Amino acid sequence: MNEKSLIEGLVLGDPHTYKTLVDQFQVPVRNICAGIITNRHEAEDLAQEVFVEVFRSVGNFRGDSKLSTWIYRIAVNKSLNHKRKQKRQMWLDPFGIFLSEEKSPYSADPENLPSQNIENQQRMQHLHKALDTLPENQRTAFVLNKYEDLSYKEISEVMNMTLSGVESLIHRAKVNLQKKLWDCFKKDCI
Repeated sequence: MNEKSLIEGLVLGDPHTYKTLVDQFQVPVRNICAGIITNRHEAEDLAQEVFVEVFRSVGNFRGDSKLSTWIYRIAVNKSLNHKRKQKRQMWLDPFGIFLSEEKSPYSADPENLPSQNIENQQRMQHLHKALDTLPENQRTAFVLNKYEDLSYKEISEVMNMTLSGVESLIHRAKVNLQKKLWDCFKKDCI
């Protein structure tokens, strides 16, 4: 289904078109959300909220960009808002994280995994922790580029910034991640 018919079907409220849209964009939207907020379960919930928002506001889509760019922008904005809300809640309840029994979305039972999977999982945990420390605009650009394989031009549209600004963000994100992961490697935490 091409973009124009997809938009028309969404505006008309066609459930088949909505299902097609979700099937087409579900994985990238969930990956964007998970890359920004790093909690898989919350990312899945947030991805559902993104599609509800798309369905509700498709009448406001002006067509200035591709439909995918618009959807990714909604996913990024919802994820960043969710992250900000989490930070406010943690500031209000500083001991909540210590009392919570929720495991990291990247944790697993080590007895059920071979040692290589455990090492890979630990690396992913360190990567996600390092990603969490990046400024949100660097993290967003990096996630869109590396997780969703969006071009710098597409990222500039999603983030509403210049191409050179995106290039700079991704470069700084890589440099910052290299420093953080190198420090971790030197401390033998991987």
